[in-house]
Amino acid sequence: MKPLKLLVLVAVVVLSSAFTIPSLFSEGYKIGDKASDFKLKNIDGKSVSLADYSDAKGFLIVFTCNDCPYAKAYEDRLIQLDKKYKSQGVPVIAINPNNPINQKGETFEKMQERAKEKGFTFPYLVDEGQAISPVFGAQRTPHCYLLEKTSEGNIVKYIGAIDDNYQDENAVETTYVEDAIDAMLAGEEIAIQNTKAIGCSIKL
Repeated sequence: MKPLKLLVLVAVVVLSSAFTIPSLFSEGYKIGDKASDFKLKNIDGKSVSLADYSDAKGFLIVFTCNDCPYAKAYEDRLIQLDKKYKSQGVPVIAINPNNPINQKGETFEKMQERAKEKGFTFPYLVDEGQAISPVFGAQRTPHCYLLEKTSEGNIVKYIGAIDDNYQDENAVETTYVEDAIDAMLAGEEIAIQNTKAIGCSIKL
């Protein structure tokens, strides 16, 4: 084989590999999938995993961040959701999926500042190396995943938006997450299992 053809062949193989990295193009979880556990650093410096919550009935995993206006609009509602459902066994776990190297407002220190300013009642974890958000398939901030803790593992029950109006909490007509959690806790079928997450794209 001629050197030029060999070089072209090698380039094609390398490029093909680069564009099929599962972590970058993973479709993520679907309803009914079993979610893997993770261990991520919280803003207090300690690691948090789902296994830490021995008495949990489920989890509301929310990919969110500091600077996105959509994420900011939902912060108070996330605090309300955590206060309402944590005592019922479904805590909120927030994860920041953005790359702090390229997004200076998303550094660990900025996360600590934002959590303190807003009075977060839930863990706010760093997705270091952006390893977890692609596994879930998160695309936006915020992007929600409701998991039910079962004997078979943590099963995905709902994926999508928190509700149907990020701009005005008082104008919300359908509370997707609340409805899903209520149905899950009651052992009932969740009427709306998938919605479109509305927010800023995750920054690589």
